[in-house]
Amino acid sequence: MLWGRFVLHQDLPLLLRCQAAAFEALGGVPEQVLYDRMRTVFNREDPDSGHIVFNRTLLEFARHYGYLPKACRPYRAKTKGKVERPFRYIREDFFLGRSCRNLEDLDTQFRQWLDQAANVRVHATTRRVVAEHFAEERPKLQPLPAGPFQAVLRLERRISRDGMVSVGGNFYSVPNTARRRPVEVHSTTDEVRILEEGSIIAVHPVLDGRGQRRIVVGHRTLPSPANSQTSRNGAASMTRSGEIVALRSLAFYDAVGRRLAAKGAAA
Repeated sequence: MLWGRFVLHQDLPLLLRCQAAAFEALGGVPEQVLYDRMRTVFNREDPDSGHIVFNRTLLEFARHYGYLPKACRPYRAKTKGKVERPFRYIREDFFLGRSCRNLEDLDTQFRQWLDQAANVRVHATTRRVVAEHFAEERPKLQPLPAGPFQAVLRLERRISRDGMVSVGGNFYSVPNTARRRPVEVHSTTDEVRILEEGSIIAVHPVLDGRGQRRIVVGHRTLPSPANSQTSRNGAASMTRSGEIVALRSLAFYDAVGRRLAAKGAAA
């Protein structure tokens, strides 16, 4: 049973948000989750035992949802293929040759493809319709926890000249009344809270991607400093993921498509 979401980067908070969304969409939590050996989920590898040491926040997330995190064994094609095979199927059957306006449009098309093609197909291994097979297995999933995972990452940041605070590569506004001094930032999987002297002065949803700016109505009403990129019109501002795309020739995308197709055929 496939579920997925397209994103522009793969840091730990975004990975956990996507994984929580997958559990919600599937209606439960499996007993184990198999991860590729990516640095996002583990800090280091124990050279003596060959075991990886998972990121502490990931372990707290796994404990909250009640599953056992496992990692692919190195140089073992069986488990590596288990992780990689769905991506090859998605790349070749859905992604190649497709066009979209932005990430939101791409995700909408992807959900339609999942519902109308991927999850209603007869699976090559089980020889059963995927959605019907999953309907039988869904009651065996563990129930979702009562509340969302809310691990808090505490950071210290300085308010910029144009009244913004940088968190995770994106910029969030603070009110004009905030002094230019270091502020405390509490970052969760879905929310950024900015505190001054222990009091919350701004709350923002976490932005996907990087280089985006979110300005709350009424925060930035003073004249802009020289060379500022921040609007002072008093309106909320947010650049949505995928709407700013580097301009490239059609030949570039044709070459990328051919290379991916050749890679898939070789695999």
